[in-house]
Amino acid sequence: MLVIGKPARVAVAVCALSLFTACSDDNPSPDKSLIDLNEMRGALLQAQDVGPTWTPPDASADPNRLVSVCGGTSTAPPVPPGGQVVSSPLVDEGDTGAQSLTQTALVYGDPSQAEAGLAALKAVADGCPATVSVPQTVTADKSEPAYTESVATQQLSQNDWDGFAVIRHKDYEKAHPGTADTAVAVLAKRNVLLVDTYAIYRLGATGDASTASQFTGDWQRLVGTVVNRVG
Repeated sequence: MLVIGKPARVAVAVCALSLFTACSDDNPSPDKSLIDLNEMRGALLQAQDVGPTWTPPDASADPNRLVSVCGGTSTAPPVPPGGQVVSSPLVDEGDTGAQSLTQTALVYGDPSQAEAGLAALKAVADGCPATVSVPQTVTADKSEPAYTESVATQQLSQNDWDGFAVIRHKDYEKAHPGTADTAVAVLAKRNVLLVDTYAIYRLGATGDASTASQFTGDWQRLVGTVVNRVG
């Protein structure tokens, strides 16, 4: 079961003052309207924040590439350029399924760059097909039964963060029953773009209203915990 702990303390950069040094026009203090890289690093969830069975993955993903937005066989988009990247991938693997959480924050020098990144990823989401069918895939590092995946996009706003979420649902072929749900939340606030992806895979399960409701509550709670940590 998904668990989220108490927020961790967020580090905030300050201008140091002493008897001999001070902030001046020659060394202006940081723009307090911008979100600091350390603040975003502290806001991202760590394994101990989510639950006792969550851990960092054994293999690290490429920090310059995001997860797939559209699902199916679509290519994962690259990270919108120009920002400093901080990420925190987590997994929870069990005998009857698995969960994953991939958080990527892009900290830019000004808000216009974050808005441009949001627009670029929204254009990707707008091009996602509503339904896709994928045959069985067997490669050296992946084995997945055939499935049908539905994709829907919705607007998303919370705590002055605005953007969208792509919600995906997989139904596997009857010979290998199971479902998978994925939420890709993309939100911008001032100079930061946050891409937060939560996925859950259930072996032998079938989709029903209670399962869908739990998934919706879980991904919204994960995103909400991160964005509420940022001032």
